[in-house]
Amino acid sequence: MIKKIGVKRTRKVSDHLKEECKDPYFKELWELEEQKLEIVKPIIAYRIKHKLTQGQLAKKINVTQQHISNIENGEFSSIATLEKVLLHLGYTVKIKAVPLTPKAKNRIKQSVKSCR
Repeated sequence: MIKKIGVKRTRKVSDHLKEECKDPYFKELWELEEQKLEIVKPIIAYRIKHKLTQGQLAKKINVTQQHISNIENGEFSSIATLEKVLLHLGYTVKIKAVPLTPKAKNRIKQSVKSCR
């Protein structure tokens, strides 16, 4: 008889994500990352369409290459710089604070406490 050693069950990323999204705190963070991606897509698409490097785009807009890199990585430390880049591409920024439902708020608080 042959004994199987070290056989791991593999899961699809989508199945893992579905499981993780049951945690409301994780789900909120994931949705935020998805929103950031939607902001970044037109910037990257513009650079590809116009065959520009980050440095070339930065020079056209009068920001640093590092700003472009940070924005494309979803790091929006300066909304003003993000707005400047998007305006150049024909877009704008729309920021909106949305209240959580009381149930979601409580579940997130519980989830954060359990992570500590």
